[in-house]
Amino acid sequence: MTKDKCFYVGKIVKTHGLKGEVTLRIDNEQFDDIEELNYFLLDMSDKLIPFFIEDIVYHSNKAFVLFQDLKTLEAASQLVGKNAYLPLELLPEKSGNDFYSHEVADYLVVDEERGELGKVNEIIEYPTQSLIQIIKDDKEVLIPIHDDIIKEVNREEKKIYIKAPNGLIDMYLES
Repeated sequence: MTKDKCFYVGKIVKTHGLKGEVTLRIDNEQFDDIEELNYFLLDMSDKLIPFFIEDIVYHSNKAFVLFQDLKTLEAASQLVGKNAYLPLELLPEKSGNDFYSHEVADYLVVDEERGELGKVNEIIEYPTQSLIQIIKDDKEVLIPIHDDIIKEVNREEKKIYIKAPNGLIDMYLES
């Protein structure tokens, strides 16, 4: 399986105890069915390798994981720093105006006032704000992902309808 068919869950940050457990810091707030999992895909030298779970305990934003066939501290320490992934189909489905970044790739963004702006090039995730990046006429346009701006996500048409704040789009296109 390749990373483009997976989503990032988190990173193994340290070993836990003496029996081969690891601490997985969960960085993906969208995923909360962690205790029902059978495996994680760990990034081992740019290849996703399945590691099967023997035991897992979820607490706050961490999971304490014991993998099958890794029963020593030495074996577990080899996994520290590795990123954990899961297949996209394990993400709960979103509806309404909520969406995952990967879900809206190539959706057309349509503004109430300006009409078609272009396709989603990328979703840029910042700690305080996520942005839709559109490239229009070789210029970058950034639209904040906010309930007051995103009016409709139409999955059938593959369109995102927005009402951009006055002057926002002009700021990018007229410079």
